[in-house]
Amino acid sequence: MSMNTEGMQVNLIDEPDPDCKDYRNSAEVRYSVLQTPRGNGKRTFCQEPFKVATACLVALCLLLLMVLVATNVQSKSLSVPDVTSDSAEAHMLKTNANVTALTSELQALREEKSDLEKERSQLKAKLAKLEASASTPVKVTTQSTPGQVKGKDSCPSDWHYFSGSCYFISVRGDDWPESQAFCKKRGGHLAIIHTPEEQTFIWDLLPRGHWNAYWIGISDKKVEDDWYWVDGTKLVGGFWEDGEPNNHIDEDCCYIVKTQVLSRIATKSWYDAPCDMSRRWICEKETAASS
Repeated sequence: MSMNTEGMQVNLIDEPDPDCKDYRNSAEVRYSVLQTPRGNGKRTFCQEPFKVATACLVALCLLLLMVLVATNVQSKSLSVPDVTSDSAEAHMLKTNANVTALTSELQALREEKSDLEKERSQLKAKLAKLEASASTPVKVTTQSTPGQVKGKDSCPSDWHYFSGSCYFISVRGDDWPESQAFCKKRGGHLAIIHTPEEQTFIWDLLPRGHWNAYWIGISDKKVEDDWYWVDGTKLVGGFWEDGEPNNHIDEDCCYIVKTQVLSRIATKSWYDAPCDMSRRWICEKETAASS
């Protein structure tokens, strides 16, 4: 059989060639060029042994690749615990430091709270003491003659003596008529004030406050601007605040006021007001010695 190089063609066959079946089971690897039937002009090259070798080579490459990947993963997994362990230890140290700082701060806050509570208790005690002293009328000691001492002894325990009279300072409020009735039941009347000395004495008895107002025994209920004392005598002068009396809203009765403003003075402390307003009051009655 002659072979012309010009007419030779080599075909690579993907599927198994039936013409190669005689060589598959041979122990010796053969390379054959088979002559196709005449008239075809083609020759077939049997590649079955090469396919087996290629498959083995690919399998080996895949195996090596898997080994490399597994080795790399194992190497990374082995290095992670060290990093994680270091990070966990650092986190634990930081947490312990934060807990210590917070504990110290909490202790400081507790001590500060305790100090504030003590200070608050002291302030409350001082406030209660001040309120008690403010609500208790101040007793003023005045110079007196032996006869006046005898008159002072004749005043009840909750009354205050001055110049032949005893004065009572109420601690609750009522309107002007009821205040006068209270004083009459106790043998007196709402205070009648004629002199600056008497006015100052009574004013000094009153406690300071926001607006401590006390009825006295004068009114102009019968004739507007004609002020009369409860004993029927007409008012001469008086100790009115500037602009008073003004009869702003049918104000026919008079009261003394004492506030926390230190610039206020006793001789300018009278105001007029409606007689049905609730005010504390000042009673006056003569002592047995003066009568």
